Amino acid sequence: MPFKVLLPQDMDSSGKDLLIKNNIEIKMGTGIDEKILIREIEDCDGVITRTAIITENVIKASKKLKVIAKHGVGVDMIDVDFATKMGIKVVNASDSNKLSVAEYTIGLIIALAKNYFIYDSELRKGNFEIRNIKGMDLEGKTLGLIGFGKIGQLVAKKASLGLGMKILVYKRKVGNKKVIDGIEFTEELNHVLKNADFLSLHIPYTKDTKKLIGKNEISLMKKEAFLINTARGEVIDNDALADALECRKIAGAAIDVFENEIPTVDNKLFKLENVIVTPHAAAFSNEALQRMSYEAAMGVVEVLNEDKVTYLVNKI
Repeated sequence: MPFKVLLPQDMDSSGKDLLIKNNIEIKMGTGIDEKILIREIEDCDGVITRTAIITENVIKASKKLKVIAKHGVGVDMIDVDFATKMGIKVVNASDSNKLSVAEYTIGLIIALAKNYFIYDSELRKGNFEIRNIKGMDLEGKTLGLIGFGKIGQLVAKKASLGLGMKILVYKRKVGNKKVIDGIEFTEELNHVLKNADFLSLHIPYTKDTKKLIGKNEISLMKKEAFLINTARGEVIDNDALADALECRKIAGAAIDVFENEIPTVDNKLFKLENVIVTPHAAAFSNEALQRMSYEAAMGVVEVLNEDKVTYLVNKI
């Protein structure tokens, strides 16, 4: 009998074709509500989740579950601890979206520096004099990075080599070398906050990073500084950010992720002109979605075929 994998939401054909090629049956789900997931996962050996939350109850509903795959990188919607306890492997598409998110981040940095969105919206109203609000050049400016994984590293490379920006990185543990390839590393978060002209977040959401950037942290930033978040909404205190932006304690922000997804139209940030908001779209390029689908499916195939797993999240 072939293995069966649940897809609560559809995904690019590249991943589905790989499953079919390996004689794995695809079960298309009908929704992402927990009750639906519990009912539909019962006879499945694996599940590939995009935004469906895979809780302990969902995991327990299948007596034959062997693998949970994330269509993407962040696994905060999967109960990884319980899956590990049950001997179930969790995999992700670790390399799938780094290029797309890095390019998107660079785009937001440029948009903030050059006032693209303000110029566009005001000129459409007939306000040609909006050009008197001056932008800034990026060469020589300091880009502070919180998080230096695959995405953070690529952002640093593109900002440094492409834009001539100085790179300052916060890491919890820094070795003896504080400067590597022109990139400065520090264990002092406050040092990055105080010196960054642009602060970009590239950290996962965990209990340790929840509201890592709050009122006190924002107060340390330059009045002329900008904040960019393409990581997870929960790593910022969004109320504190909105208050700081409204009072012009920092110059502006670009936010692609929110504490509550999908954000409601009464979100405080939506009312502010010095904020660019986008709908968690940094990883939504055609190419990234293809890579996510393929890499997630590849992880499922590797686990079910008992091969070496390329992107294993937990240790089983």
